[in-house]
Amino acid sequence: MSDPLELAIVIPTFNERANVPLLVARLEQALAGTRWEAIFVDDDSPDGTADAAREIARRDPRVRVIQRIGRRGLATACIEGMCATAAPLVAVIDGDLQHDEAILPRMLQAMREDDALDIVIGSRFVDGGGTGEWDRDRVAKSALATRLSQRVLNVGLTDPMSGFFMIRTQAVRTVAPCLSGIGFKILLDIMAASDRPLRFLELPYVFRCREQGESKLDHVVALEYLIAIYDRKFGRVVPVRFAMFSAIGVIGVLIHMSVLTLLHLGLGAAFLVGQIVGTVAAMTFNFFLNNALTYRDRRLRGWRQMLDGWVSFCLVCSVGAIANVGVAAFLYDFRYGAWAGSALAGVLVGAVWNYALSSRFTWGRY
Repeated sequence: MSDPLELAIVIPTFNERANVPLLVARLEQALAGTRWEAIFVDDDSPDGTADAAREIARRDPRVRVIQRIGRRGLATACIEGMCATAAPLVAVIDGDLQHDEAILPRMLQAMREDDALDIVIGSRFVDGGGTGEWDRDRVAKSALATRLSQRVLNVGLTDPMSGFFMIRTQAVRTVAPCLSGIGFKILLDIMAASDRPLRFLELPYVFRCREQGESKLDHVVALEYLIAIYDRKFGRVVPVRFAMFSAIGVIGVLIHMSVLTLLHLGLGAAFLVGQIVGTVAAMTFNFFLNNALTYRDRRLRGWRQMLDGWVSFCLVCSVGAIANVGVAAFLYDFRYGAWAGSALAGVLVGAVWNYALSSRFTWGRY
């Protein structure tokens, strides 16, 4: 009878085909003598990352693949992978080789020696760790994000932004229903969502430079971090997706008024023409920004999906505008001239309508 499975390594991937065989080889070297499995959770990478992992899995049963269709996001990929193993311990490591897999045995030994330990974290900011060849700007941004998470969420880590850690699988299963699954910082989500303080240990490692593929870091990733912070603090009061949808709606009002002012006052166009063009411009702006941010995990792609989505979004918002005006007019007549409250009620009804129906009919069909 073979030794029982002890450790699973979850590797969330998107366009990391060249790194898959290199990472498996490094895991095999680092974890010699340990019964382990590697679970690649791939967001349907167009470069064939899942196929590369499957090719190895045909020869090596320790390698498994979860190919997600129509779903995106590192945090949710990690959650699915961590809940898909029978191993009592599970580690999360990036698929770009920037995390040092050589410290996995030290993480494993720490978990073996202390049953009360919930999680071991690879940290760039304890003695002996480092950020490698990061430039000054990236170091400063990371430090700012770290201080923000420490102050807002009070998680007590030197490196709450780390994506490299090992945790007891039972702890993950317990906290999984409470996780937001937003953005790239799954560790932060786990630590903040637990109903009890998780006992942790931080081990140093030096962050490597990427050798293959392209970085996934962009301004949207930074925004998703702020969104995750908001969701953890206020998401139970106002859901984060609705908050984003509403904020973009406010920006859309500014776009509408700017276009109307330019056409009507600046160029002398008829008011009705300016109003129509301003409305279409605002709807178009809102559609594309919501597609990029609010519904990033369901993002529409390709000209057919985009055109279909834009048309359905405009139709939904047109009906929402009618509901807005109708409710406001009814309340205005009912309350005998309470114009401000009536207008705000109409706006709220229109926003909820637009959000609910666009979630279902624009971004919920693919």
